[in-house]
Amino acid sequence: MTVSHAALAPSSSPNALEILSEGAQAVPDLFGIRVEFILFALTLLGVAIFHHHTLKVALAGMVSVLAFRLVFTEFDLVAHVFTGFTGPDGHHHEGEWKLLLNLLGLLLGFALLAKQFEDSRVPDLLPNILPNGVAGGVCLLGLVFVMSAFLDNIAAAMIGGTIAKVVYRSKVHIGFLAAIVAASNAGGAGSVVGDTTTTMLWISGVSWTQVLHAFLAAGAAFVVLAAFAARQQHALQPIQRDAPQGLTVDKGRLAVVGLILVGAVSTNVLLDFPALGVWAAILVGAAFRSTGWHELPAAFKGSLFLLSLVMSASMMPVDELPAASWVSTLGLGFISSVFDNIPLTKLAIDQGGYDWGLLAFAVGFGGSMIWFGSSAGVAISNSFPEAKSVARWVRHGWYVPVAYVVGFMALYLSLGWHPELPGGEDPAHRPGGMEQPRDH
Repeated sequence: MTVSHAALAPSSSPNALEILSEGAQAVPDLFGIRVEFILFALTLLGVAIFHHHTLKVALAGMVSVLAFRLVFTEFDLVAHVFTGFTGPDGHHHEGEWKLLLNLLGLLLGFALLAKQFEDSRVPDLLPNILPNGVAGGVCLLGLVFVMSAFLDNIAAAMIGGTIAKVVYRSKVHIGFLAAIVAASNAGGAGSVVGDTTTTMLWISGVSWTQVLHAFLAAGAAFVVLAAFAARQQHALQPIQRDAPQGLTVDKGRLAVVGLILVGAVSTNVLLDFPALGVWAAILVGAAFRSTGWHELPAAFKGSLFLLSLVMSASMMPVDELPAASWVSTLGLGFISSVFDNIPLTKLAIDQGGYDWGLLAFAVGFGGSMIWFGSSAGVAISNSFPEAKSVARWVRHGWYVPVAYVVGFMALYLSLGWHPELPGGEDPAHRPGGMEQPRDH
């Protein structure tokens, strides 16, 4: 999730006190599996089954995980959320508050952005620009892909969903919604300003050139999903042929949209806190255009759902990943559809030895496979509540995981596996590091 989704997340590694305590007393498990993982898995299963009660299930799951950690481990909630802690590796890990506040600010802010964009009447004029038929759907997904490379993927998905609602007269196929989310996550995979995870890599010392080749995988995946999704949508509801006559664009509202996007990108790059720029722009824009505050209650419920899952994921006792390889990286893409990709990326950065382009595509695009797997998916589902069904998302968007595998293998087979540490150093050259083979 990607929730496709912002600020850096701290590692979910336990602090030193917790490690000593858990070593002194056995933490309960079931068949060798830590209870926290079982509770989290039950939460995800509950979300999939009771899709009309997703918020209640997510909150109950978070409370159960938190209660278990507080009772059976030396878990420090204040340190985990607010003050941070120093891990056994000697590094200080920030509290989760920054991540959670950023996600909340972005999801709520981009809901207002989508309303401003809709009220600007630009979507009403797009039928005169987009091609008719299947080609129109492909172009719309392509627009989302391109926007996400420069903007936050949540914003790109929300704008794409707003356009789709207008040009398809509110009859948007769930498969096409999944494709919009996938296109936004794909477009952000090769850009260090297009996705939370790639921004994390950039700040950690990974050059923008080290993730750029993720666009090869993203492009191959886009061809697959666009081919199926556009035909699927056309069969349900063809694109509206002619825009209403006599409409004029509200340039003031369009200026507010632009101001919000500039605020998000600038504060993301300068302060690593894009939500700050988003809300500063919203407040400035409210001075000369009315703001759809009534959109916030529904957006808040969806945001609280995602924050509950992210908080639960951050409390999992995951302090290491399998050895870095193209196979484990491929697997991380599937894991990221149910397990927040932000802590996964942080762990991968700490571990090193990944091909950063493959990793960026895997953890970014992988969250598209399930509606709550990325922040972009959660944002879309706030506007299209019918998408909040794992079964329907997977059944109608079956080509998203296919596109993921096709894109991943296209990149791996063409360029191979080139592991690096942040900063471009070969892991084999790190003092005391193990030799890692390079595939070609």
